[in-house]
Amino acid sequence: MRAFTVHAGIVAPLDRANVDTDMIIPKQFLKSIRRSGFGKNLFDELRYLDEGQPDQDCSGRPLNQDFVLNQPRYRDASILLSRHNFGCGSSREHAPWALDDYGFRCVIAPSFADIFYNNCFKNGLLPIVLLEDIVDELFRETAEQDGYSLTIDLEREVIVRPGVREIEFGIDAFRKDCLLKGLDEIGLTLEQSASIRQFERRHQARFPWLFNTVAR
Repeated sequence: MRAFTVHAGIVAPLDRANVDTDMIIPKQFLKSIRRSGFGKNLFDELRYLDEGQPDQDCSGRPLNQDFVLNQPRYRDASILLSRHNFGCGSSREHAPWALDDYGFRCVIAPSFADIFYNNCFKNGLLPIVLLEDIVDELFRETAEQDGYSLTIDLEREVIVRPGVREIEFGIDAFRKDCLLKGLDEIGLTLEQSASIRQFERRHQARFPWLFNTVAR
């Protein structure tokens, strides 16, 4: 998993509440358990004017020019700004996979669905909860300025706006540490590899019949 320390990027405003995981990555594309390849179908029903099919080449599909990610000023965005209850609906982990594969590193909203929020941390995506009035300010500033960008400093737990104005945010200390180190649940387990091997040796010596070996 990629570590998240400091990230600066263009902001894309998705001015919708209750964006569910089927809108983020529609169900027909959930054919793989690999974490890559989903970015082309992120927000598929909103980005394209036709109905997407699995394994379809998206390069020739008609684009919805009104959708934010199809507008030139937002095409290189890596920070997504949205509204209440982002990531609601089914618990598919493909939703943060698709956001990450597209190029987003952070999602900012007044609130998130619990399962989606937890899945973000497991996949190196930083979800930031801010008060609604602050989110409103960010939407206004994003609309007013082409190439509007923010810098997310996870260590300091601040968002730096243009003009060196800072917004503080909170995050659980354990989740923060995992993101800073780039550790998912597998990575956390592997940090204890030496202790695990010692336990396995002791366990095998004590109960050799479980391993079909003879104690030495």
